Amino acid sequence: MKDLITYIAKALVDNPEVVAVTEIEGNQTSVLELSVAKEDLGKVIGKQGRTARAMRTILSAASAKIKKRTVLEILE
Repeated sequence: MKDLITYIAKALVDNPEVVAVTEIEGNQTSVLELSVAKEDLGKVIGKQGRTARAMRTILSAASAKIKKRTVLEILE
């Protein structure tokens, strides 16, 4: 899941070398924390949060396949 979010985020931003994804694993749930450069934050979130919502939808579909819940948090 971490690689998936990293790949998508690097494709969206102008500074792909700054993209960092941290995974915090629990028993049933994993939390992915995505951090990007400050000027790329708007590109990752998108208009009215559409891009972020799309990334979360893809993530939930992929994590449902492995029967685990994954949450995406975008850090400022």
